[in-house]
Amino acid sequence: MQQALLIDIGSTFTKVAQFDLDSLELVARSQAYTTVETGIKQGLLKALEDIPDWESADYKLASSSAAGGLKIVASGLVPELTAEAARQAALGAGSRVIGSYSYELTSRDIDDIQADNPDIILLAGGTDGGNQEIILHNARKLAESDLNQPIVIAGNRSAVDQVESILSSSGKETYITENVMPELEKLNIEPARQKIREIFLDRIVAARGFDQVKEFINGVIMPTPSAVLQAADYLSKGAGDVEGYGELIVVDIGGATTDVHSAAAGHPRQSGISQRGLEEPYLKRTVEGDLGMRYSAEALFNLKPEHRWQQLFKNEYNDDLEIDNFKDHINRVSCQPDYLPETENDIRCDNILGREAIRTAVTRHAGNLKTIYTPRGEVFVQEGKDLTGIKTVIGTGGVIVHNQAPEEILTGLLQGNQSDPETLNPERPEFYLDSNYLLAALGLLAEVEPEKAVKLMKKYLRKLKQGDPV
Repeated sequence: MQQALLIDIGSTFTKVAQFDLDSLELVARSQAYTTVETGIKQGLLKALEDIPDWESADYKLASSSAAGGLKIVASGLVPELTAEAARQAALGAGSRVIGSYSYELTSRDIDDIQADNPDIILLAGGTDGGNQEIILHNARKLAESDLNQPIVIAGNRSAVDQVESILSSSGKETYITENVMPELEKLNIEPARQKIREIFLDRIVAARGFDQVKEFINGVIMPTPSAVLQAADYLSKGAGDVEGYGELIVVDIGGATTDVHSAAAGHPRQSGISQRGLEEPYLKRTVEGDLGMRYSAEALFNLKPEHRWQQLFKNEYNDDLEIDNFKDHINRVSCQPDYLPETENDIRCDNILGREAIRTAVTRHAGNLKTIYTPRGEVFVQEGKDLTGIKTVIGTGGVIVHNQAPEEILTGLLQGNQSDPETLNPERPEFYLDSNYLLAALGLLAEVEPEKAVKLMKKYLRKLKQGDPV
């Protein structure tokens, strides 16, 4: 019997899933608290206690987002262009972008980067043959600093050798890859994404104590968000003879962030619409640090005036929201991130928070359509991805997975529920639930058995009722 042992070391729980790859069955699943302080191995061994005969698994693969995940600072030339391209490359590699800089780095910027203490610095800037001054200036500022993180150089090809020479002469660890934006508004983020992943495997894994896991695995280890993005890619396109679902979105509402992954081209769906701005990657990931159910609950609450929350509650439950009770709930869950709803009021409060988190996160992820009036008449311009035609939305995260009516949370993302009619959110997708938190695990499996991984995803994602705008 061919088996796969798939490990995800999260910030709170270490989750283990064992699959029979002949019958395509989930054989066992277990989790234990992640033990960063005392060594990741301790929590992993605890989780493995409930997995029978795990040592004999043919594939033993792992992902991790523990200890803060992979943290990157990105630097580029112009905020909307090379700096954004560098940010997209870092997010696509499964990292947290803890700082994004454009134009010339200042001494204060260097101080901020040192304080943030990233794992990797991604240095971009200029199209090939274009501006060299900024990336050379920034290389000198980094060279003069005490920063000792690996620096990935992904900028103007004409300046790369000089940038590498400046940094190497000061003892910095450098890696050269292709320009993230070789031509104006043309993205090329895959080489930088791959280079970041290599550094994660070679350097960050050991630095974070993840090398303790190596004795338990015999294959890949990657950042958890990268595994989820890979799952979305395979589930969208299919593998071998297994058809995929087509273009899709994965939404993950967590305690601190709401992550949105899209596997979609997002081109204009109607003729006569021109697209502006930076080219959108087919695989796109955004992370919203102010949209979380626990650590970020207060930031989420502060996004809207009190009367708007009362209106949302009224629309959903045909009842009045006691704003002081709602504030008490926000304070409670912010102070106790592991708090589970105990009362009907708790559930209702969590539901409208979750619904608003998903609405805002997907609206920020999707594009919008603008009408511009010219002497020749109206002109329609699209910025970002058109996701109106998306047929599949997959939800995960505690507030969705443990909800008795998860589709009510997910309907928050529908285009019909947006106050701005020019947003390009999905109109009438089908909803699915990753009820066993298997997407990251099966994204890992797709590295070695893509067809079986897609079959397992289609088998274990639970289809929900289709929601309607309210």
